[in-house]
Amino acid sequence: MELTLTTLLSVDGVMQAPGAPTEDTTGGFARGGWMVPYADEGMNTFMGEVYDRAEAFLLGRRTYEIFASYWPTVTDADHPIAGRLNALHKYVASRSLTTAEWEPVTVIVDEVADAVAALKERPGRELQVHGSGELARYLMSHDLVDEYRLLTLPVVVGDGARLFDVLGLPTGLELVHHRTTDTGIVINVYRPTGRAVYGSFDLPD
Repeated sequence: MELTLTTLLSVDGVMQAPGAPTEDTTGGFARGGWMVPYADEGMNTFMGEVYDRAEAFLLGRRTYEIFASYWPTVTDADHPIAGRLNALHKYVASRSLTTAEWEPVTVIVDEVADAVAALKERPGRELQVHGSGELARYLMSHDLVDEYRLLTLPVVVGDGARLFDVLGLPTGLELVHHRTTDTGIVINVYRPTGRAVYGSFDLPD
């Protein structure tokens, strides 16, 4: 399986609580729900395409709990997101969670990088990460992400957790897909090309 990372971002890189004011108030964050005014059919179409490629999901504890509080209530098996989240296996990386009830599910407690690398060796489509900021940064730091799907919304949030850490691993990326939705959501899909390359422009004599 390939490991893909799909994330909603503001223009200033915030990924925290895009869907509701109370979705994730960690650190006193009070600006949640910034994605909602821009959600449109183009975004829904793209996300349906993403979920249609899933073999299994890899989530951080907080994102798992957010998803588990909502998606099981959507019981339509043909729903493009709920149908897959409810039916497919979910792996939860957590230092504190020992059991989980949203089946089928496995909790990964120790040696997350090794466990994820082993999952990637299994046959199948995609092992998908959605949100899960702390886990996403961990996976990036271990070179485990095969594809980034970044949906940048036309809003500056000004506060909140960001996807890319200031001490992140420098990585070159290749743009493999791009589209823009009617409300101005810019969707860029990247694949890593290795370590970032540096250079300088020669000054004229």
